[in-house]
Amino acid sequence: MRTSYIIAAIFILFLAASPRAYCRDLPLDTIKLPPGFKISLYADNVPGARSMALSPDGTLFVGTRGDKVYAVLNRKRGTRADEVVTVLSGLDTPNGVALRDGALYVAEVSRILRFDDIEARLRNPPKPVVVSDRFPDDAHHGWKFIRFGPDGLLYVPVGAPCNICEPDPARYAAIFRMKPDGTALEQYARGVRNTVGFDWDPAMRELWFTDNGRDWLGNNAPPDELNHAPHSGMNFGYPYCHGRALADPEFGSKRACGEFTTPAVELGPHVASLGMRFYTGKAFPEPYRNQIFIAEHGSWNRVPPLGYRITLVRLRNGQAASYEVFAEGWLQGLTAWGRPVDVQVMPGGALLVSDDKAGVIYRISYGD
Repeated sequence: MRTSYIIAAIFILFLAASPRAYCRDLPLDTIKLPPGFKISLYADNVPGARSMALSPDGTLFVGTRGDKVYAVLNRKRGTRADEVVTVLSGLDTPNGVALRDGALYVAEVSRILRFDDIEARLRNPPKPVVVSDRFPDDAHHGWKFIRFGPDGLLYVPVGAPCNICEPDPARYAAIFRMKPDGTALEQYARGVRNTVGFDWDPAMRELWFTDNGRDWLGNNAPPDELNHAPHSGMNFGYPYCHGRALADPEFGSKRACGEFTTPAVELGPHVASLGMRFYTGKAFPEPYRNQIFIAEHGSWNRVPPLGYRITLVRLRNGQAASYEVFAEGWLQGLTAWGRPVDVQVMPGGALLVSDDKAGVIYRISYGD
């Protein structure tokens, strides 16, 4: 039984992870959205597109888990990008990108780099400034999502260097923050297995983040998590407790689930919840505004597979009230032709979605 499960999981992994050459004829008609919404291609030559950061001038920077960072240009401010430029190459898994004062911050596995005045030098980037090289070099969960918070600090997560283990809590399974120059590094939250997406509530300016649950506890456990961290010093339970009250079979006897902060929402099991954003635009109808959109990259070891979609968490009085599917159809049976990674709200109110399998960026709009 165990052998057949593993074989099936490997088959799903092959189907889900195998790269797809970018093309203009993706089956977008398979994507189901609520009435009034539509999806189109925003850029179709962005191989391995992962985390996104938008400059005030409209340049979209896109990281990858390869070695490249792209700039997606839209000079006409239309519904389709004009050009994709490979800005950086030869980096170590530059998944995370962030912008501040005209500089592009890029997260490699063990360090954060800064490229000054980047938009003036897209085709001739400056030499990087090493902001910090104080992070572990473990490849397992080594790719990072980074963002500047409303406090002006750069938030940098460090995932667990394993599926399930008891790593040094001062260095792993945590979210850190630091000043833009790399000084004053401090831990903000711990017990976080691997977050690859976070954002701040536009009203309360409090941190929310996704977290990927561990593997090999079956098809339906544990859940992924959406967590709320309004202040520093909170512990979200890894590796002792998963979801609201699931004690880990290997480490759960050491700590009680009641000791930790429970998730705001238990998301689907193994859905690989990654990028998330509060929808701060005005183009979507009122019920979608200031709500949380989550890119679920999709399971690699669940039979049948789950995820490969955009979900929506609605809030009420600052608390998560519901969890529902917003966009789905990248998964067709056992085959996934696309895998959403990150979401980005555009100034006009459209929602961009990156896809590292199809190598594209989509644009979801309402009524245009």
